[in-house]
Amino acid sequence: MENEAATQQLAHKIFLLKHNDVPDIEKVSLKEDVFTAVKADYMVPLYETLVADGVLELDQGLLDSMRTRNDQELKKLDDKIVDAEENLGESEVREAHLAKSLFFIRIGVKEKSLEQLKITETKTVAVGQKMDLVFYTLQLAFFYMDFDLISKSIEKAKNLFEEGGDWERKNRLKVYEGLYCMSTRDFKKAASLFLDSISTFTTYDLFTYDTFIFYTVLTSIITLDRVTLKQKVVDAPEILTVIGKIPHLTEFLNALYECQYKSFFSGFAGLTEQIKFDRYLHPHFRFYMREVRTVVYSQFLESYKSVTIEAMAKAFGVTVEFIDLELSRFISAGKLHCKIDSVAGVLETNRPDSKNALYQATIKQGDFLLNRIQKLSQVIDLDYTFCTTKSLPPREEEESPSLSGTYLVRLFNPYDNHFIVVTFLQPFRQALCCCHFPSRIVLFFGMQGKLAIYKKALASFFRVDLFHENNFHESVVAYVRVLSPRS
Repeated sequence: MENEAATQQLAHKIFLLKHNDVPDIEKVSLKEDVFTAVKADYMVPLYETLVADGVLELDQGLLDSMRTRNDQELKKLDDKIVDAEENLGESEVREAHLAKSLFFIRIGVKEKSLEQLKITETKTVAVGQKMDLVFYTLQLAFFYMDFDLISKSIEKAKNLFEEGGDWERKNRLKVYEGLYCMSTRDFKKAASLFLDSISTFTTYDLFTYDTFIFYTVLTSIITLDRVTLKQKVVDAPEILTVIGKIPHLTEFLNALYECQYKSFFSGFAGLTEQIKFDRYLHPHFRFYMREVRTVVYSQFLESYKSVTIEAMAKAFGVTVEFIDLELSRFISAGKLHCKIDSVAGVLETNRPDSKNALYQATIKQGDFLLNRIQKLSQVIDLDYTFCTTKSLPPREEEESPSLSGTYLVRLFNPYDNHFIVVTFLQPFRQALCCCHFPSRIVLFFGMQGKLAIYKKALASFFRVDLFHENNFHESVVAYVRVLSPRS
């Protein structure tokens, strides 16, 4: 566990060495630490990479000695594998292959590490041991920030848990997945996974518990509402025991919840350096800064129908010009629901109407659907000839459901998946029916599982499903007939 933690710390120090904003005097000590770690673990590939990047200076004698040392140790591991395969049991063979995998991971050979881990997996039977191999892969992927490998490994781990697995490994996986979500800007899911793991944290191979709490608080602040934040973060005993050890974090969290906006900005300024110099959060630094300010400005404006710009600037301890510029940016981006009256020096809030927003979203989605249908009509012809139930076998089972309201139809065809919206203004009930629609689609309706008697008549039709817009459990089976593709 200590070796894995040291590897992640090395990755962080290398990140700081390459960061332009880190002072040169700090880079001197960082360079010494990185060189010492590389030399101690004989990390030849990493040393060559750092020399090529100009981070470390080339010492050819040291490089040759490390290569010789690695070749000797690799030969010993290969001999151990051969001896285990010839003289020992399956368990010893697996352990020999695992030792070789860990050797490649330690010296930083990514491709050979992954290859050897796959070989070790073929020698592994227990689900728990397979999970450990996935964790080794995840540690390697986080070292190189290979998000594609991380995503595949997490999915593989979840599949293994379906076969069985202990709670300790499941909780570890939550932290790995939470870190992946945070690194890919899915802060909401990251906060949920981190909060679930607070009382069961054992993933010290990634970071310390203090760092884990730091990530948990940061992701929770911009994703949780005030009530949930109070219950799960502000009053959480696990967080309260360590939050004081992290500079500015207590002030940052409590000031936001208690609406002490001057103190909030003070703590916020103190945390910016920590966020900027974190290898997982650095790519999202500007985004996170905007999201935090959106949260705090929205919380302040929520209490007022109108408020003067001067009063808001005084509450935050900034100038009127600064708050005017800040708010104008967020308002134009649609982040804040208010408007500025510069003449009167007043901010007027206009809380969004949820029903109106839903209506606008429906119109927007409808336009998108119509465009998709239009593209579909350019690819295939749909049969729109009127048909009656007389040409079909008589109904022999119970009646079809009564249709009323708006249904969403998903149409499956050989070219693409499309959605159309069908509205029935009057209750609609027939054993089997065929109707005209503006989209030139013929739909046959019948009850779920009751259309076996129509199998012959509907042989040339594709099956589709209709889901009611307000109740997705209320579904109707329909069929659409597709003619030949257009030339």
